Amino acid sequence: MRDTPCWLLLAALPAEISAAQLPPGLELVYTGVGKLNAALQTWRAIERCQPQGLINFGTAGRTHAGVSGLVSIGEVLQRDMCAEPLSPRGITPFCERPQRYLAAPDPTTTLPANRVRCGSGDSFVTAHDPWLATHQVDVVDMELFAIAHVAHEHGLPWHAFKFISDDANEESARTWEQSVSQGQPLFLQALDDLTSKLPGFKR
Repeated sequence: MRDTPCWLLLAALPAEISAAQLPPGLELVYTGVGKLNAALQTWRAIERCQPQGLINFGTAGRTHAGVSGLVSIGEVLQRDMCAEPLSPRGITPFCERPQRYLAAPDPTTTLPANRVRCGSGDSFVTAHDPWLATHQVDVVDMELFAIAHVAHEHGLPWHAFKFISDDANEESARTWEQSVSQGQPLFLQALDDLTSKLPGFKR
């Protein structure tokens, strides 16, 4: 455990963010890809660091044409839990925990606050999915729901920023590989704004 309070910064891959330019007071943890890896590494990091809160950054595919660049996530749901007919898609049957999680209020002015809805799942989206449109999902990723789920279990606030790397279509893999590292400068600007306003954040 750290001697001084910190916030955790969680990213799936080193290609998305490097520790070199991060401000003091952040503990960077790479979770790996997917919900299981994200849940495990987030839980371990919380137990080790006892942070004041979590920040997630990563890439995302867009399912809403009006979304681009770096976005602040306001809500996350699970897009690949499908246990029909026991429960509707997106709902874990026989589970009393929340099925959607809200981010902490965004104190920044850099980005539109808490307007973007993310759908997490253990699949790389490469085709149109009507369910996503029906549930007004703007972007898709593979980790955030698990991170938010663990944050909820520990009573911790969380913030998330996603860089739009692809259009969640048949070209997604190629486009993601080309753009995976391009969001870092935008995120660092938003991070500086965020950490200057977070209660209890020690620079």
